[in-house]
Amino acid sequence: MTATRTMSEPLSGLTTSQSASPVLQGGVKRGSRSLEPKAPLKGGGGAPAGRPESFTPNIESPATTAPRGVSTARRLWRNGAVRFGACVLALLVAGAAAAPWLGTIDPTLIDPASANLPPGTSAEFMTLGGDTFQHWFALGSDSLGRDLWSRMLYGARVSLAVGAGVALLALAIGILLGLAAGYFRRLDGVIMRIMDGVMAIPGILFAITLIAVWQPSLATIVIAIAVPEIPRVARLVRSVVLTIREEPYVEAAVALDTPAWKVLTRHILPNAIAPLIIQGTYVCAAAILVEAILSFLGVGMPPEIPTWGNIMAEGRTQFTQYPQSVLFPGLLLSFTVLAVNLLGDGLRDTLDPKFNKRGG
Repeated sequence: MTATRTMSEPLSGLTTSQSASPVLQGGVKRGSRSLEPKAPLKGGGGAPAGRPESFTPNIESPATTAPRGVSTARRLWRNGAVRFGACVLALLVAGAAAAPWLGTIDPTLIDPASANLPPGTSAEFMTLGGDTFQHWFALGSDSLGRDLWSRMLYGARVSLAVGAGVALLALAIGILLGLAAGYFRRLDGVIMRIMDGVMAIPGILFAITLIAVWQPSLATIVIAIAVPEIPRVARLVRSVVLTIREEPYVEAAVALDTPAWKVLTRHILPNAIAPLIIQGTYVCAAAILVEAILSFLGVGMPPEIPTWGNIMAEGRTQFTQYPQSVLFPGLLLSFTVLAVNLLGDGLRDTLDPKFNKRGG
C-alpha cells in the first residue's frame, strides 16, 4: 500500500498533458537522451524497430464526402434571399407557361358589356363574333372588358423574355469587350472610349430613338435596352481582368507561352463569375422596368400585345374610379423586380469568397 501511494503521489498534481504516459509515440522515453525506441506492440500494430510510429490522418474517401455541387446547392438554399427570389420567379415562369390552363381566356377578346368589372365578378362574356360563355373575372376587367388576370399572365411572358434576353445579350457582348480591354493593353483605350460614349447617352432616349427608327417588336426592344447596359458589364469585367492579370498563376501561364484565349477562359473569366451574376440580375431587373416604362409611354410593344406597361397605360385614365387596371400590374411588376434583385444578392453572398469570409 505504501509503495503504491508513493508512486502515485507525484502524478496527482500534474495537468492532463503532464500526467500522460512517460513513453512517447514510438517508445521514446520523455526526458531521456536515448532515441532508441521500444519494441513494437504485439499484433503487428506498432511501428517497426528503429523507426518512430507516425500518425496517419483519417482521410475520408471521395465516396463518403458530399459532392461540391451538392454542398453549394445546400448553401444557396439556406440563403433566405435566394429562396424568396427563386420561388417568386419560379411561380411567375410557371404561371406564364401554364397561362392557358389557369382560368384565362384570349387576352385580346373585347366585350364592352363587361367593362370595368370589379375583382371576383362572374359574368357572361360575349365575343365580337356573337359567342357567349360564362367567365369569372378574378382580378376584374379593363375599360374594354378584357380580363385583367389573363392579360397579366400573358404579359408576364413578354416581361420575363425581355429581361432574360437583355441580360444575356448585354453579358455576352460585355464579357467579350471587357476581356479584350483588360487583357490587351492596345485595345483598352479604344474600347473604353467607345463605352464612355455609349454611357453618355441616356438609355431611355436611346431606346426610344432606336424603336422609332425600326418597327417596334420584341427583338427591337431587347436590342434597344441591351445596348446601354453593355458598357456597365464591360467596365466590370475589365476591372476584374486588370486585378487578376497581375496574379502569379496568370504570370506563370503567360511565361509558359499559354495561348491568350486559354488564359482568359481558364484563369481570368472564372474569377469574374460572382460579379457577373449580380450584374446580370441588375440588368434583368432594369430591363423589365425599362420595358414597362416604354410600353407605358406608348413606344414599346404594340398595344394589341399584352404587357404590364400596356395594361397600366390603358388604365391610368380611370385610375381613380377603377384602380385595379394599374394597381395589380404595378404590384406584380414590383414583386418581380424585387425577386430578381434579391436572387442576385443571395447568389453573390453565397458564391463570392469575400462575402463567405465575412459571413463565416
